[in-house]
Amino acid sequence: METNQSQRMNSNALRILAMDAIQKANSGHPGLPMGIADVASTLWLKHLKFDPQNPTWINRDRFILSAGHGSMLLYSLLHLTGYPMAMDQLKQFRQWGSITPGHPELDLPLGIETTTGPLGQGIGNAVGMAIAQSHLAAKFNKPDYDLFDHWIYAITSDGELMEGNSHEIASLAGHLGLDKLIFFYDDNEISIEGDTAITFTEDVKARFLAYHWDVQEIDGHDFAAIEDAIEKAKVGNGKPHMIICHTHIAYGSPNKQDTESAHGAPLGVDEVKLTRENLGWPSQEAFEISKDIYDEYAKPGKAGAQKFAAWNKLFEAYKTKFADEATELVRMMAGTLPAGLADKLLPYAMGEKIATRAASGKALNQLAAALPELIGGSADLEPSNKTYITGAGDFQKDTPEGRNLRFGVRELGTAGIMNGIALYGALKVYGGTFMVFSDFMRPSARLAAIMNIPVIYVWTHDSIYVGEDGPTHEPVEQIMSLRLIPNMTMIRPADANETAAAWYLAVTRKQGPVGLALTRQGLEVVTDKDQAMQGVAKGAYVLREAKGGKPGMIIIATGSEVKVALDAAELLEAEGQAVRVVSMPSWELFETQEADYQESVLPDDVNQRVSIEAGVTLGWEHYIGRKGLAIGIDRFGASAKAETLQEKFGFMPDDVAARIKKYFSL
Repeated sequence: METNQSQRMNSNALRILAMDAIQKANSGHPGLPMGIADVASTLWLKHLKFDPQNPTWINRDRFILSAGHGSMLLYSLLHLTGYPMAMDQLKQFRQWGSITPGHPELDLPLGIETTTGPLGQGIGNAVGMAIAQSHLAAKFNKPDYDLFDHWIYAITSDGELMEGNSHEIASLAGHLGLDKLIFFYDDNEISIEGDTAITFTEDVKARFLAYHWDVQEIDGHDFAAIEDAIEKAKVGNGKPHMIICHTHIAYGSPNKQDTESAHGAPLGVDEVKLTRENLGWPSQEAFEISKDIYDEYAKPGKAGAQKFAAWNKLFEAYKTKFADEATELVRMMAGTLPAGLADKLLPYAMGEKIATRAASGKALNQLAAALPELIGGSADLEPSNKTYITGAGDFQKDTPEGRNLRFGVRELGTAGIMNGIALYGALKVYGGTFMVFSDFMRPSARLAAIMNIPVIYVWTHDSIYVGEDGPTHEPVEQIMSLRLIPNMTMIRPADANETAAAWYLAVTRKQGPVGLALTRQGLEVVTDKDQAMQGVAKGAYVLREAKGGKPGMIIIATGSEVKVALDAAELLEAEGQAVRVVSMPSWELFETQEADYQESVLPDDVNQRVSIEAGVTLGWEHYIGRKGLAIGIDRFGASAKAETLQEKFGFMPDDVAARIKKYFSL
């Protein structure tokens, strides 16, 4: 069999498996897998460095199917190359209980590097991985000891490049000169509604050249051109690489090729049969792949095993020659934290006044001194977010050892890149913006929650007390809406000590994203360090007990409203009420506590309950009951000084006390 014919058959195997699985499921997207199969097979068979027996090897190449609707391409590749992706799983594509869902979901043992599907998200993940590799290489590589030396490959699509986040991310990647990054753009000129000419006529090549990318343009079905383009990209020239691959959607289908009908629907039984014949496939039996094709796809995994063994040998030598660096790297890769980390956080005195965003910046720096893996930045708001690690330098093209990331005004891109850094391994990543702009980050934050990965969001200016900037910059619904995301842990600390405790929890947490909601304005310290460390870890705790120890009323508050609750409680107790004040920095953490602890904080027999939070009240009924009083803001804010807003919106302690008395007829 001639080489080109052999390559074509290897590619056709991907087409056959994709269209068969989608036809059996009667659901899916055959167009992309069939269109980009020639590129994918060339990459995996001739270039991709991987070992299916060691899928978490940190120096493996990464392959990101950013255009996740083409998931059957990835599943087919994993099946053929020796990952634990059995044929039975391909036959159960998109079915309950299978490991082959409609869009790829993070599963490193299976070889799936990230969860993709929402268009453009994988682009950010790939760039984040490239940043992580560049930083770790600068920190740990030594002459003749290139521990971090691999490529990040991604497949993107017409639809993805229409998404706004692709612009944000590509712009930053070009600025940073991430030259270990290679994208294949599946330019088939078809989207769900038809020819992309109806909406997408820009010059993509010119766009990426303007972003400082290296750009090549090829026939995506010409094996020699594909091979040559990859080789040229791997030479490296200080730029990320875009290979524009002109392809035919549903390549090989006599009647569906180059049509929108092939994008997101099965080809149909008759068309599948005709496609087999048109491709010259030797069998009409569904899912039948010959042994010689399996043998070809087994080769790169075997070569990868040898490369893995060689890397381990290199690392053993590295451990001898660079013992301190090796010890640190092993710790970072394992996710183990240094002992005594909590002791790095300095306490604040009762009555001291400091904004929690400022306390956050101090906690970050105290922890960063002991955690070299802590890396992050802000979406151009560092002076406000307080996200700079002093003395750690900026991550830039010429200084990749820097730990401060300058994301620019790119909130959605920031969040997608953060996911990629977290997925890479060894590093802990954080990123900041104003709380109201968490809306821009939400799609990526949701994916972080789906993947259950530990990223840290520093969301400052958390309420109407932003002040004069007005309702466009004053979050009222954001905190509550973020609490709705499964696996997302939101923490709204009451003071500087709770903020330090929140940071400790965030960096020690190994699963799931953590969002910190922090104030612009100064808050009086109302806790001591030990109390805050224990209380934040439990999500809610008794901050002020009722006189006599038996509460008749419970006031629950978060963040800047905790001090208001304490002052209102004093006013109420002066009139004979027995009031307990509960600080509840995190609903999610409180819900993980044992029932006995929850009862000890919020006893069922206390029916007079009040919540105070400068945000929407919807949801607080979970803790205060149908007959409780929720004090909040169920409208948008206003432009005025923070003190004026506190008065006008009824958050002065005497206003709160009066409202409670009236509501409960006290």
